[in-house]
Amino acid sequence: MQSYGNPNPTYGWWVGNSVVTDKSSRFIGSHVAHTGLIAFNAGAITLFELARFDPSLPMGHQGLIFLPHLASLGVGFDQAGAWTGYGVTFIAVFHLICSMVYAGAGLLHSLIFSEDTQNSSGLFAEGRPEHRQAARYKLEWDNPDNQTFILGHHLVFLGVACIWFVEWARVHGIYDPALGAVRQVNYNLDLTQIWNHQFDFLSIDSLEDVMGGHAFLAFFEIGGGAFHIATKQIGEYTEFKGSKVLSAEAILSWSLAGIGWMAIVAAFWCATNTTVYPVDFFGETLSLKFGISPYWADTIPPIDGAPLGHTNRAWLANVHYYLGFFFIQGHLWHAIRALGFDFKRVLNAVANLDNTSISLQD
Repeated sequence: MQSYGNPNPTYGWWVGNSVVTDKSSRFIGSHVAHTGLIAFNAGAITLFELARFDPSLPMGHQGLIFLPHLASLGVGFDQAGAWTGYGVTFIAVFHLICSMVYAGAGLLHSLIFSEDTQNSSGLFAEGRPEHRQAARYKLEWDNPDNQTFILGHHLVFLGVACIWFVEWARVHGIYDPALGAVRQVNYNLDLTQIWNHQFDFLSIDSLEDVMGGHAFLAFFEIGGGAFHIATKQIGEYTEFKGSKVLSAEAILSWSLAGIGWMAIVAAFWCATNTTVYPVDFFGETLSLKFGISPYWADTIPPIDGAPLGHTNRAWLANVHYYLGFFFIQGHLWHAIRALGFDFKRVLNAVANLDNTSISLQD
């Protein structure tokens, strides 16, 4: 975190990142615990939605989020293509079990393991292969070889997730709104088509193209991950590559930029696309309105019996849109701090203006 030259800064309890800035094991523990919270939320809310789901009403008008996403993945249908909710409970409980495992790992890294993986002992004896492996994941902000090694693993995991999605669609099948049923989808790895969709992805109407894009991403991410793991810093470590700039604050700013951009893209995609977000599960498409601020509005009146008066698509798109906006603001704040700017100078400047104004009046 930015300390503005103060060797012994103090932070409030709410500045959670300050606790893990130079403690890689604690940093990993916070990530794992955060994953556990996400898994618990997914499992618990899925069970909650399943308990209150009314089959007599369209799913897209019941204020749901997890059931529609599972349905679009082809989960919850019988062999005849009718919605039964089969398999949803298993997935929810599985996420709850995973959340407990993640919570346990987070506690281990927070309370038992060494604060820094380079000094890891605890369950691992000094000098053993396990210890040497753990030490490779120490966070060294001024060591480009260390950073590229860790980045490579992140890319590989993202690529594996893309492969899982592509194989799920190919083997199990996903919901095709054009047919109103679940079908197996093979990926269309057409590089020309993938490139063209960079500019019109909001209007994609082919599940084969969707899977082709994910297959390409899988290859690209795993290839990039392998490159970063196997290689070291090439050439001089300049400021353009992160020297004297790379820090926990900078990493946080980039993370906020990435998730903010994804949230805004997801909002536009959710609001307008009916192939990835079927009308059957998310409701009708939205229109962009402008009031005090931009927002997405339903294009049809609410149906009788709808619990929230809005489609799933409406609140999902708006929540993503505004979260993305505030994430981008957080990115700008932390990015400017990472560059060394002291925001206290702004407050001091304003205070000096006030003092100057008082002096002139006197």
